[in-house]
Amino acid sequence: MNRIASSILGIEMIVVLLAVPVAINLSDVSTTAGWVSAAIVALLCFAGAATVRRGRRGYMIGSAAQVGAIAMGFVVPMMFVLGGIFTLMWFMLLRLGPEVERRSAERAE
Repeated sequence: MNRIASSILGIEMIVVLLAVPVAINLSDVSTTAGWVSAAIVALLCFAGAATVRRGRRGYMIGSAAQVGAIAMGFVVPMMFVLGGIFTLMWFMLLRLGPEVERRSAERAE
């Protein structure tokens, strides 16, 4: 579960950083606001991915990154959709991950 969580956060960090130049070119998004909001969310994703193997703190930071990704939609409107997709993946991981790990451990015995 830890590898999947860090993978989701790593890919989300890349998508967040790549969404800003597109939004700046396609709409009237402020360059500074776009990059600042993307940097905050990207740092949360990075910190979450780096600490997810150390326990609960990483998952809390990852959840904060999901809130930030959706909130980034107020600056970069396409992030409402992209943030929603990543949030859905994140919460499916949190919901189904422990069950999958439990069943995998049962099969290993």
